[in-house]
Amino acid sequence: MEIHGLIHTFPKHIKLFIASFVIILSIGYGTGLLFVSATDSNNPNGIEENYLGNEDDEDAAVMRFKKSDREMLTTLHSHILSMSFIFFFMGALMAITSLPKKLKSFLMVEPFISIILTFGGIYLLWSGILWMKYVVMISGIVMTGVFITSVLAILFQLLKTEN
Repeated sequence: MEIHGLIHTFPKHIKLFIASFVIILSIGYGTGLLFVSATDSNNPNGIEENYLGNEDDEDAAVMRFKKSDREMLTTLHSHILSMSFIFFFMGALMAITSLPKKLKSFLMVEPFISIILTFGGIYLLWSGILWMKYVVMISGIVMTGVFITSVLAILFQLLKTEN
C-alpha cells in the first residue's frame, strides 16, 4: 500500500477536517507556549527557578518553591502522554504527505526524541543536574520548530491536488 502523497487524493471535506484539526491543535500548542512564557520558563534561569524554586533570592519579584514529587510526576506524566499523542497524530498526517521521505521521517521521529530530552531533562534538572536546563531549553525549541514546520507542511500539502 502506497501512502506517500495520499493526502492529495482526499476529498475536500476530509481535507477541511484535517486542516481544522491541525489549526486547533496549533492553538492549543500556542497556549502552552504562552504559559511557558508567563512562568518565565523561556530562558535557562527561568526553567531552573520554575522547578527548583528561588527561595534563596531575596530580591525575586515572584517567590517560587521547589516542585514536590507529586507535582513533578503529574507534570511529567501529563506532558509526556499528551505530547506523544500530539506528535503521533502529526506524524501520521506527515506520513501521507508527498514531502521527501528523509525530511518527513525526520519530522515524524524527532519530536519523540525531544519529548524524552525535554521532560527527562526537566526531571534530571529537578534532581539536581543543573546543566540540564540548557538541554531542556534547546530540545524545547527544536520540538517547537518541528511542530511549526509540520503544521505548515501539512497545511500546504492539503492545498495541493492529486499529482
